[in-house]
Amino acid sequence: MKNLLVVLLALAAISLGTLRAEEAAHWSSGTLQGYTKKLAPNINPEHYALERLGDFGSHYALVVYREGNGPAESHETETDFYVIQSGEATLHTEGEIVGGKQTGPGEIRGSSIKGGKKATLKAGDTVNIPPKTPHQIVLEPGKRITYMILKIRAK
Repeated sequence: MKNLLVVLLALAAISLGTLRAEEAAHWSSGTLQGYTKKLAPNINPEHYALERLGDFGSHYALVVYREGNGPAESHETETDFYVIQSGEATLHTEGEIVGGKQTGPGEIRGSSIKGGKKATLKAGDTVNIPPKTPHQIVLEPGKRITYMILKIRAK
């Protein structure tokens, strides 16, 4: 419930760029869906492009466009809250990160997840991934997905 409130508050006023904690922010569904077209030309060798939408003290917002699998990852102190804008992918959660290595403070990344659960993600879906939960976005060849992430910092 707390995470849903964060999403609703973050979507409460209009944004024209990166925002600070003291500013209200609103992204219309059209604006968020437009990120697919905006970010696609900026795809990197890891098959994604992203834009940081703003930092709001207890959390920050990103929008991600992906054309390939993401790494398996786990965050020690951040909850990831996804709002899927367009496309389709499979979310792998829990289980064990294969080849996991620390890539930064409290950040583990690896090639895949062994075991765990799988869920299909589609436009309109939301996902809450608590800290210390392995997770990975996996795409079928030729598929794409665009999603907003709220990275919620633990207190």
